[in-house]
Amino acid sequence: MDPLGRRLTTITGIASIVFTVGTALHAFVIVDDHTLTRMMVLANADPAAAEQFLTVFRAVGCLYIVANALGVLAFRPAPPRWLLPAVLVTNVTQAAGVFMVPPQMWQAAVEHFGPVGTLPSAITDGGAFVLAAAITVTIVRARKKPAQRS
Repeated sequence: MDPLGRRLTTITGIASIVFTVGTALHAFVIVDDHTLTRMMVLANADPAAAEQFLTVFRAVGCLYIVANALGVLAFRPAPPRWLLPAVLVTNVTQAAGVFMVPPQMWQAAVEHFGPVGTLPSAITDGGAFVLAAAITVTIVRARKKPAQRS
């Protein structure tokens, strides 16, 4: 059996699929030229910088797409030993995305797409927090000695 247990491993695999799709939607559909330019205006930043910002934003998005996609390896009968730390780091840092994205991005996304414009990031970042917490609790519990468990 894998270190997470079959139930959490399955949840990790499913969440990884959802987070991969959510990250792709956020990076390549929601955050488009229009949304990003509007965000820059709302933030009193130079809208001319939107194109360069978008390039960097999408490059980071691609890294998270790949990192999240690796989580589907949790479906393997014997997931690689490096998978747990990789999934944990990916999800902890992705959960921080809620605080890393300027608040004007949310407003611009809602203006352009309606409330649905916030869903890919909210589900991905919020879900990443929940998954990271579940993995962390599982690790802590697994490290307790059987005699210490109550």
